[in-house]
Amino acid sequence: MTYSTEILNQSNIWATTADLTSLRHKLLDLFCQLAYKEGDFVLSSGQPSSYYINGKQVTLHPQGALAVARLLLPLLPEDTQAVAGLTLGADPIVSAVSVVSVYENRPIPALIIRKEAKGHGTRAYIEGPTLPEKAKIVVLEDVVTTGQSALKAVERLQDAGYSVNLVISLIDRLQGGAELYAASGLQFQALFTITDLQERYKQIAA
Repeated sequence: MTYSTEILNQSNIWATTADLTSLRHKLLDLFCQLAYKEGDFVLSSGQPSSYYINGKQVTLHPQGALAVARLLLPLLPEDTQAVAGLTLGADPIVSAVSVVSVYENRPIPALIIRKEAKGHGTRAYIEGPTLPEKAKIVVLEDVVTTGQSALKAVERLQDAGYSVNLVISLIDRLQGGAELYAASGLQFQALFTITDLQERYKQIAA
C-alpha cells in the first residue's frame, strides 16, 4: 500500500483519538498495510525469513509516528530521564516520543546511538543532550529479532555511565530477543508480537 499524500480532514485523522485501545488497533492496521511483506528475505541478523517488517514505513508516517509515541509514553516508568535507540530504526521513534512528551506535560529528551563512533569532532557514539551520570534511560526499537541491535544501544549507554533497565519495541518477532534481554538483566516489552501482526494481516486480506 502506497502512502496517500491527499489532504486529510478531521474525520480521517485517527491518531489524535483519546481512546488508546482504538489507537492501538489503528496502528496495528497501519503496520499490516505499510510495513509487513511476505516473500524471501535476508534480515540484518543474516537469518533468512519468509516475511519482512519495514518499521520505518510506519514510524515515518505522520499518523503512525504520533500513534507510536502516544502508545509508548504510558509504558515509560515515571522516573525515565530520556529515551534512546540505535540508528536508524529507532531515530524516528525516539524523536516522536520526545516531541509528544511535551504535549503530555512530561518532557523527555531523546538520544541517538551511532553504530560506529563519529569520525570527526567529539568522535562520540551518543548524539543528544548530555545527561547526569546514572540517568535512567529507556531504549526503544522498531523491530526486535535476535535483540542484538537494542543491546548494542544499551551497552553504549551503560559505558557512558547511564542506567538502562528496560527495552521497548514496537514489534517482537519472537526469535530470541526477549530471552537475550532477560539473560542481560533487562526488562522487555513490545507493543505487538509477530503473531498479532500476522493474524491481523490475514483478517485484512480475507
